[in-house]
Amino acid sequence: MKNLLIILLLLLLPGTHWAQVNFTDSDLPIIAINTGGQSIPNDPKITADMKVFFNGSGKRNKTTDPPTAYNNKIGIELRGQSSQGQPLRSYDIELRDPAGVELNAPLLGMAPESDWVLYAPYMDKTLMRNFLAYTLSRRMGRWASDVRYVELVLNNEYQGIYLLVEKIKRDSSRVNIADLLPTDNAGIELTGGYIFSLDKQPNGWFSSYPSPSTTTNATRQFSYVYPRLSVITPQQKEYLKNTVDEFERALAGPQFQDPGQGVRKHANLSSFIDFFIINEISKNIDGYRLSTYLYKDKNVKDGRIHAGPVWDFDLGFKNADYCAGNQIFGWGYRFNFVCPSDGAGAVPFWWERLTIDTGFLSSLRCRWVSLRTGILSDDAVDRLIDSADRVTTEARARHFSKWDLRGTTWWRGQFPIQGYEAERETMRAWIKARMNWLDQNIQNTGACGDWPSNNAENIIISTFPNPFKGSGFLFIKSRESQGVTVEVVNSVGRTIMRTTKNVFKGDNKISMNGDYWPAGVYQIMVTAATGEKSVFRLIKQ
Repeated sequence: MKNLLIILLLLLLPGTHWAQVNFTDSDLPIIAINTGGQSIPNDPKITADMKVFFNGSGKRNKTTDPPTAYNNKIGIELRGQSSQGQPLRSYDIELRDPAGVELNAPLLGMAPESDWVLYAPYMDKTLMRNFLAYTLSRRMGRWASDVRYVELVLNNEYQGIYLLVEKIKRDSSRVNIADLLPTDNAGIELTGGYIFSLDKQPNGWFSSYPSPSTTTNATRQFSYVYPRLSVITPQQKEYLKNTVDEFERALAGPQFQDPGQGVRKHANLSSFIDFFIINEISKNIDGYRLSTYLYKDKNVKDGRIHAGPVWDFDLGFKNADYCAGNQIFGWGYRFNFVCPSDGAGAVPFWWERLTIDTGFLSSLRCRWVSLRTGILSDDAVDRLIDSADRVTTEARARHFSKWDLRGTTWWRGQFPIQGYEAERETMRAWIKARMNWLDQNIQNTGACGDWPSNNAENIIISTFPNPFKGSGFLFIKSRESQGVTVEVVNSVGRTIMRTTKNVFKGDNKISMNGDYWPAGVYQIMVTAATGEKSVFRLIKQ
């Protein structure tokens, strides 16, 4: 029944067609897979033959060449959930020797391993969204999947451009955490390593905390990634659950900013900052809530919870016109407030708490300022886009001859697909505008906060978050220590809050309890000791 529904979906796609392409050679590596007439199932993997043709950088690759890069057995199955309805499918592959035993091998210059992903960039007409996110994360010093562009031939039929991607896996060359054996059920050995996730088909334990601003008030369920469900022991399950419970209790508690006993005891916040930045740059519609991986090493190393590795950005970078995914402004982590009834999964409460943590905001500001002068400068991102563009120049003509989707949409809410160049330039312009929005909206606070050179005012005010629901914070940056008056006025000019505060030179934070404020637009007016008045607009949802 599932396969029948997929076939019907494909037949109903408006304007979509795919054609036979005569393919013999490429400037990209070529992967040829032969299943011997078997259909590739969702699960389990079937045995097939795989050859990889790659003669070295700058050399031509032909399907008649000796397959020196790989020539052996593989296990292969379909990958993904909703993406299995695409005519161009993604696959999980496992390298095997002729006896069917897992085989570690280096593919196209990447570190030796047995498990890989052949990702089909069908929904991404730039062909580069995952490449961009993973490469940026790697440049930021975080492990993320390495990728290579290839062209795929499946059962002697040309399929198009694919990305060969390192699968997220515990390994010394991937997620480099301790190996956890089935016998590691006590003491220090029990403490790591673990990989777990938030995704569409969870199989683990439930959080004790509901996701904010959702219609169901539901709690999220986690998934076991390493060790996987079939091998993780009861003791390991209990330990991992207790570890995540402790992290969530500390984050939800009143002392969550305490350096010794708060959330920093349980989480490596620098990894959460980098995870935040990649997801906010892309405004990944699935970010924070799906394909969200976390890991924990043994306590003798850094045994805190780390966010990442990042994964799955085909609907990021302005590729989804729903739940504000295409809009330059607004925070991606506040997805629940935009789409409170989305059934695929809600963002956990973590990010609402972290973004009122003054230390987190200060470190986020410093990290952002540093990255924007280098890895995330407009010029650096432009060069990265151009590098991906050059790699696929020749192969794109074949790929889009095979899959001509111009003027159509594939996924709900996607934009009608333009030509490749228009898609690429639309994305490029959107990324620049998005990073400029982040320049203006990441809190200018802490050690890396600065007074704008073009601002002659004595005080600068902002709120976070904005829009907000419930309580929020007023941030006041002051040139000097002074007394200020804070007044909140509603849309009809009525004062609903007025107070005086002593603020210090630099950054100050004032709590605002808006639980009982009606939804609407408010003005916050802060009057300095000099009589200077600063006004800011606040939206209550």
